[in-house]
Amino acid sequence: MRRFLETLRVQRWDDHRYYHHSRINQSLHLLSAISFLFAYAMVFQDPAMAALIGWLLAMTSRQIGHFFFEPKDYDVVNHATHEYKEEIKVGYNLQRKVVLMSIWALSPFPLYFDPTLFGLFEPHATTGEFIRHVAIIWLVIGLGGLAWRTVQLFFVKDVQTGLVWATKILTNPFHDIMLYWKSPLYLLRGELIDTDSVAHADDMAEEDMTPKEST
Repeated sequence: MRRFLETLRVQRWDDHRYYHHSRINQSLHLLSAISFLFAYAMVFQDPAMAALIGWLLAMTSRQIGHFFFEPKDYDVVNHATHEYKEEIKVGYNLQRKVVLMSIWALSPFPLYFDPTLFGLFEPHATTGEFIRHVAIIWLVIGLGGLAWRTVQLFFVKDVQTGLVWATKILTNPFHDIMLYWKSPLYLLRGELIDTDSVAHADDMAEEDMTPKEST
């Protein structure tokens, strides 16, 4: 258990120091985390609504931060290129995210050709029923994306890496709120880059010059 928790700590720290320099990205992650907590609260009561919140608000805000606001030039603090950081990422790097988000965006189209989706649904009679059917598909895609990468990591890395990554993903909303609840305040002050974390990362780099894999 101690090794598991230490690996989780390392994955979280590397994720923060490599991929969350932008205060805008951090603020969007705060919005995403709060949204995911609402989705978690609703998933057993109304899975379709949970999926809509999770994908339309939580996932989109999170990925907008990564794709459009996080710096992609040379990371002078961690001494790493963008390409290197993408290569060592354990979870979904930007290329994998493009695939996942494309599947998500295209997933409603099969319902246009077959409203039952091969007999899984009753044909929708209203727009609301169609939206709920789409939401259930999105819920399956979200769970499937998590399970797919976890099992894949069992083979390309090891079982612990996969289980730690899955744990990190599921607990990210709680951890992101702890990390980024002040980020909107820094933005209001005009700070676009997290200088405090950059300085802390520089101190950590002096203690350990060996880059660790991130998620």
